[in-house]
Amino acid sequence: MLVAILLLSLPVQAQGGLRPRGDVNCDWEVNIADVDVLTDAILADEPYHSLYTYAHDVNGDKEINIADLNMLIGAIMGDELAPMPTYSSTLPVLFINTEEYQNIVSKEEYIRAEWWLDNMGIDSVQSIGSESNPQKMQIKGRGNSTWEQYDKKPYRLKLAVKQPLVGMPANRHWVLLANAHYWKGIINDVLPWEIGRRMGMAWNPRFEPVEVVLNGEYIGMYFLTEKIRVDKHRVNITEQQDGETDMDKITGGWLLEIDNYAEPNRITIDNGYGDNMWITPHSPEELSSEQRDYITDFLVKTTEAILIDDVTDRTWEQYIDIDALAIYYIVQEITDNIEAFAGSCFMYKERGDSTKLIFGPLWDGGSVYHRWTEDYLFNEFIYENVPSYSHLKWIKDIVKFEHFQERVRYHWKHFYEEVYPGMDDFLDQFAATIEKAGNYDSKVWTRLSADHISQRMEQYGKPCFHKKVAWLQSQWGADNEE
Repeated sequence: MLVAILLLSLPVQAQGGLRPRGDVNCDWEVNIADVDVLTDAILADEPYHSLYTYAHDVNGDKEINIADLNMLIGAIMGDELAPMPTYSSTLPVLFINTEEYQNIVSKEEYIRAEWWLDNMGIDSVQSIGSESNPQKMQIKGRGNSTWEQYDKKPYRLKLAVKQPLVGMPANRHWVLLANAHYWKGIINDVLPWEIGRRMGMAWNPRFEPVEVVLNGEYIGMYFLTEKIRVDKHRVNITEQQDGETDMDKITGGWLLEIDNYAEPNRITIDNGYGDNMWITPHSPEELSSEQRDYITDFLVKTTEAILIDDVTDRTWEQYIDIDALAIYYIVQEITDNIEAFAGSCFMYKERGDSTKLIFGPLWDGGSVYHRWTEDYLFNEFIYENVPSYSHLKWIKDIVKFEHFQERVRYHWKHFYEEVYPGMDDFLDQFAATIEKAGNYDSKVWTRLSADHISQRMEQYGKPCFHKKVAWLQSQWGADNEE
């Protein structure tokens, strides 16, 4: 029987940069070799994984079983298989092929890969490389809950050489954000980053939407995003070396994160309520005892100053830049991000004894407008009535200080009068840019929410935005004096 199939079969060649459905062994043909590989997978009761969607899941039902084998044999005998989902061609397409078409299963270990970027005829975007002349990179998984809970995975990229991608400044380090659960119009990162930029934050990650083909499989629409790191085009501070011991140099620069995951190099301090506060150093990463002692002492003194009861006291401002924090806080209130100061909360400090912590850049809008219900008015501050898992650090004590309240009202006036009026046009243009690609994405990830982005934004995203802004204006709209 298998000999007859082999004699009857003709290889089905890939078209348009995508492998054909049924190419189980990833050799860009559909033939008897694929039957052998798929049979072994079924007999081994190989669990379904999203990265097998293309190769093993021949019939596209997100299972690997005898139904896939039957369809594959039928294709080899002449049955026509439905085409695989493909890209919309309305956005640049990033092609990535891992070495020997390995699956990406680790967040810790990079694997080698090749890549090229096709601008799909978009004049403002420069193509880089090609299928016949690919570039080199390394790739691994990234994220925490998004990596563990969703089939559509985010990735971290490390290019062999610095490249300016899709109009963003050259760098080797990039992120592919999956936007896997952003069902209110994919605004969770877009809205806060843009507001922060317009309000004058020193730097927030730039991003550009792209469509991605991984190992010949179209895996949907992603945001190609600048990774947060010390760099003259990103967090522009002095880079401090790992293991530094010079007492003048260990004052900075520091790139830190208030974290809600127990990273191995974390610094643990008491936040004043008997809870551990985790601070993850991202630059430097590996600390000498001198570095650890310095930054721990600095953070403890900062916390002690924040916990002072006197609302007129300004000691805490010796440690934190008040205006940078006011803007950062306003952005988080506008987007009702109840995890804003609990995790993915970045801050940095330049070298020098008198330099202060500057809050930013913004990152991770997973909890933006998380308190949405049909009738919820967004009429609370982010530190009020938060879920038990959201242990906000510092901010619920900082808001009591009168001078901080004054600076918040001052920067709010700038937002409300100068930034807010243009945000709807920005969101509408953004939605129009990614609308078709989002609909194509939803053909692959049917359980996610990239389809009908403009409609989702009008129904959910923009109403949440406007409700929270209206309530904040009722709180901060008067007495806006510098």
